[in-house]
Amino acid sequence: MTTQELRDALAELAREAGMDVRVTSGAREVEPGIPIQSGVCRVRGVWWVVLAGEDPVESHVELLAGALRDHAAAWLESRYLPPAVRDALDGPTAPD
Repeated sequence: MTTQELRDALAELAREAGMDVRVTSGAREVEPGIPIQSGVCRVRGVWWVVLAGEDPVESHVELLAGALRDHAAAWLESRYLPPAVRDALDGPTAPD
């Protein structure tokens, strides 16, 4: 599974878990000199995952995996997950 496919799978999983996943496009700024950044927040009771289009796909994977671990762990327990998705959710492994 490519990194892009992994990101797409995690984004779909987050949507199925009830999260609102949004990807920004272009180099927009919140205020002059302050670019949009990826992040997770709660808006009116719904978890939003905002992925800045300028961020690397690997950052999107880490953010989505973290959001799912932190806010949908119980829901994930009842799901079949492909090995690559499960590995991403398990987090980075520490070096030996």
